Amino acid sequence: MDSDDDTPLNTRLVRVYGRVQGVGYRHACVQQALALGITGWVRNRMDDSVEAMLQGTPRQLALMCTWMRDDMPAALVERMDTTELPPPFPKFDRFEQRPTA
Repeated sequence: MDSDDDTPLNTRLVRVYGRVQGVGYRHACVQQALALGITGWVRNRMDDSVEAMLQGTPRQLALMCTWMRDDMPAALVERMDTTELPPPFPKFDRFEQRPTA
């Protein structure tokens, strides 16, 4: 899914809680982000949550957040916190998996 060059990019920091580590969640996030044309990163947190920095159009981000909450079959998402980050924010050029923080 390509983003329209005239549509401004939004940036969200997302934290997902529940059974989201040890089930392939980060790898699946990378694949879904690539399919949607989202840039940013995803990583495990020491408290067993997963954190993701997502950058894309409002529509791309809405689709990704819905997927992160509802559509990863092996995960059991109990809660998801989303924070919109105000511009300016550096533009990411890819989506990657990062080390645990």
